[in-house]
Amino acid sequence: MFTLIFILFTLVIFGKLFMFAVKASWGIVKILFTILLLPLFLIILVFAGVFYVALPVLAIVGVISLVCSRT
Repeated sequence: MFTLIFILFTLVIFGKLFMFAVKASWGIVKILFTILLLPLFLIILVFAGVFYVALPVLAIVGVISLVCSRT
């Protein structure tokens, strides 16, 4: 009986830790994409001569960031 209770509590605790790890890694991935990959993508587009694609992407991301900012 104690073994069953121990296993149940262990699964609950490690399940919560797993969900916390998933949430933390999702936050890290969002920061990585926002800070590093999006500006790098836009710079590569400009150097490749696809400025007409880079400018609307920059405008759309700018508007979304202004609308979704939490101040």
